[in-house]
Amino acid sequence: MTTTFPLSTPSALGIAAGGVTAFLDALDAAPDVEPHSLLLLRHGRVAAQGWWAPYEPERVHLLYSLSKSFTAAAVGLAVEEGLIDLDAPVVSYFPEFEADITDERSRRILVRHVLAMASGHADETIERAQALDPENLVRGFLLLRPDEEPGTVFAYNQPCTYSLGAIVRKVTGGSLLDYLRPRLLDPLGIEQAAWVTDASGGELGYSGLHATTESIAKLGQLYLQRGVWEGERILTEAWVEEATRKHIDNPQWENPDWQQGYGFQFWMARHGFRGDGAYGQFCVVLPEHDVVLAITSQSIDMQAVLDAAWEHLLPAIDAPTDADADDALARRLASAALSPVEGEPLGDLDAQTFAKASGAPVGFATFREVRVERGSGDAPATLVLVDGDDVLEAEIGAGAWSVTGPLAVSAARAGTSVAIDVAFIETPHRLHLLLDPAASTFEPRWETEPLHATLHDLRKP
Repeated sequence: MTTTFPLSTPSALGIAAGGVTAFLDALDAAPDVEPHSLLLLRHGRVAAQGWWAPYEPERVHLLYSLSKSFTAAAVGLAVEEGLIDLDAPVVSYFPEFEADITDERSRRILVRHVLAMASGHADETIERAQALDPENLVRGFLLLRPDEEPGTVFAYNQPCTYSLGAIVRKVTGGSLLDYLRPRLLDPLGIEQAAWVTDASGGELGYSGLHATTESIAKLGQLYLQRGVWEGERILTEAWVEEATRKHIDNPQWENPDWQQGYGFQFWMARHGFRGDGAYGQFCVVLPEHDVVLAITSQSIDMQAVLDAAWEHLLPAIDAPTDADADDALARRLASAALSPVEGEPLGDLDAQTFAKASGAPVGFATFREVRVERGSGDAPATLVLVDGDDVLEAEIGAGAWSVTGPLAVSAARAGTSVAIDVAFIETPHRLHLLLDPAASTFEPRWETEPLHATLHDLRKP
């Protein structure tokens, strides 16, 4: 099943294209923001859309914590089917832990508490929970006595969402994706979806979902439409109401759009509500304007993205429109691209193996070896990243992006060295490599540090 949004123009939907252009200008000017895609909907139609090459519409993107909103949808569906009770203790779904979980506060953590990140713990518990039980995160989480009474304090806490996913798997006997496929994904026409799993085979729930930008927009549009999709009710209106209202205060957070309260795996915002994930994965829903904004990016400053939206996009809604500005915006988005590596012409690269330079930071991942392999004839050279038994190979683009599977590679000469950028285009992340052919060494630097464990995790599962 394929369900796509009808294409329109900003003017036809009552949006001034100049405001969208100003929003793009603000993103370009922000030093810690790198957009990968943007899809702006109004009245269920596409007002503007663009993908920054080498990112592209059909390719999934790691959503990080935006995954939480999809996990919560699974809970909402299971509640409607009578499989989950929001007022049941979390431990009641894990009778095998009953004898171990003796603390009364832990036993009073309800499903609605973990939905609202209000388990009573004062801060993140994932490392402590994993230390208590490396094999079962739910058991480790429940063994940690809450600092306060459940339901009274907010803490952004990954085991809360992991527990929700584990409950769904418990009551359905399958995976989160198995449960969501006929109930949510297929009706919405979300064909591509893959989820990182842990050692037990269970989806992380709190992170790890890979989906397209359009899929993000579809989830937002479903909630905007109060759970109805093309005349069919997918989520109950009662669930949508509960999920998108404030359940707990969070004034301790620094940025203003993270201080507006928390729903059921959705953040309340200065305008509307949203799901979001690390490094700028956004599903922003503005019910008062009938607008959904889906964004993927590699952005350290996530507040800057929302600030730009409030400053430029909001005033553009129901403002005077200009058809010529529509055309200029469409051309700009159609040609959007990330800059390749700049430098001197690459020329020919000799086949060579490079070891990590002494003193170079280990950073993310364990890879210690990089190889350059010459192509036959006029074929470009190949970059090989070796991470234990895992090997990733991609053609090297000379002053441009060359895409091979989940990798896009661009290279140029930098004096006596070779500068190579590797964009892992099913994720937000980019790796900078500086190769020293004379010393046969390389220095790595991540533009943004990945949050999962190995190079293998930097692609769709």
